[in-house]
Amino acid sequence: MIIYVQVLYLYQVTCSVELTREEESALKGEHGEIMEMAYRILVATGEATDAEKLIPIEWTHLSGVNYNTIGDAGEEFLSSISKDARVKVKTTLNPMGFDADNVSNYGLDENFISKQLSIRKSYETMGVTPSFSCIPYEIFDIPKKDTQVAFAESNAAIHANSYDNLKTNKESAFSALASAITGKSPYSSLRKEDSPNLTIQMKVKDPNELTYGMLGFFAGKVGDTSVRISGLGEMDTRQCKAMCGGMGTSGTCAKFLFGEGQPGVEKIDFDEKEVQNVHDELNTAEKGDIITLGSPQLGLEEISDLTKKLKGRSFQKRCMIFTPRTVKEQAKKIGYINELERAGCEILADCCTCLTPLINKDNVDAVTTNSIKGAFYLKNSNGVDVNLKSLSQIIEDETL
Repeated sequence: MIIYVQVLYLYQVTCSVELTREEESALKGEHGEIMEMAYRILVATGEATDAEKLIPIEWTHLSGVNYNTIGDAGEEFLSSISKDARVKVKTTLNPMGFDADNVSNYGLDENFISKQLSIRKSYETMGVTPSFSCIPYEIFDIPKKDTQVAFAESNAAIHANSYDNLKTNKESAFSALASAITGKSPYSSLRKEDSPNLTIQMKVKDPNELTYGMLGFFAGKVGDTSVRISGLGEMDTRQCKAMCGGMGTSGTCAKFLFGEGQPGVEKIDFDEKEVQNVHDELNTAEKGDIITLGSPQLGLEEISDLTKKLKGRSFQKRCMIFTPRTVKEQAKKIGYINELERAGCEILADCCTCLTPLINKDNVDAVTTNSIKGAFYLKNSNGVDVNLKSLSQIIEDETL
């Protein structure tokens, strides 16, 4: 209850956002403490982003799931509100800290396991779909064009805006949860029509997924809320996800538009020099003790592609593959999981490379990965060194 009161206090507001009578009454506490808290969060967010009103949304995707991220305060808060809070719209969930089917194999602290399972239970009690995936755009049907959603996972928000023709701001864990409870979100920023004031000109020849991840990382640093990119060829699923994942780690930018844009807009190049700059920033090791694939998590298409690329080869060191449980189950039926396990892969569902206690400086010195997003969090949050390589290079160097 203390945590709940603290949240209410944090979001004390004087409201200049235009509200309906029902929204005003909820803000005054006439629909209960949970709705009052949720509307305070939304109105405060709206005030900070110059929103003139709240609008209905159809889908929320929540972060704030991993115990490593939200800690005891977050776990206690969710437990306290789950007794009464219920989501009003379709609500899906980011990865947690481990795969419950394999948790006994990793020697995790019992307190971590207990608190993580408590977080899962709280969300499920509120009616949240326990998807535990950072790629909701691959495992759920995409709504019609221009549908308003509220995504807190950064790569999913960017993917929604850039590739799925949806509209979302880069939500916080609190604002997305408030949107799930109310079915509303502030009408501001990327929910409106957007005209980027910067175009990035892609000047790298023969880019792979690592290059696109670096492009996203660069764009996130130099862009505002959105950026336009020119000179792109046709991208595959892995490259699109890599670009979204890279952008989501490095700034507030949350949308790509494509093409040259209006005359007179500032233009900057993304060339081999910028590739080297990003590589120098994130690559801190010449080799890794283990390999991780799946940040963002791998979808079915990528698992199929990886299986084909291996062609009977096997990894010569530990290789951890992160994927949504629904994808793992599909891949198992097709036979991909058996083939990957034959190649020495560990297939983990419900969790991700980022922020998991399964990978930390106490048990790993360096990780080889093809993910810019993974590299950023492994280096800055998990405290391990990173060896960056494209998937093709990883297979060439690390398998026989």
